Amino acid sequence: MNKRRDRLQVIYDILKAIQDKNGKIKPTHILYKSNLSHQMMEEYLKELIEGGFIIETKKPEGRTYQLTEKGFDYLRKYQVITDFVDSFGLS
Repeated sequence: MNKRRDRLQVIYDILKAIQDKNGKIKPTHILYKSNLSHQMMEEYLKELIEGGFIIETKKPEGRTYQLTEKGFDYLRKYQVITDFVDSFGLS
């Protein structure tokens, strides 16, 4: 059975992809790691920038994204929540 990811999981996947690349990543890598369409990825990135979770840097060679402290905090707290849910067999 195929289980769709919820919004919080997609955000986690994007932030985790950035973290896994030493906190700095190009959009193409986010696209592959988060398994989203280009349009959906752009919408999430815009939301995450506006929310202060990531910072976009534009250079002549392209865009990169970095986590802010708020982004790192989201990853930590999301993991606590999933650990809690798993410990009670609710996942």
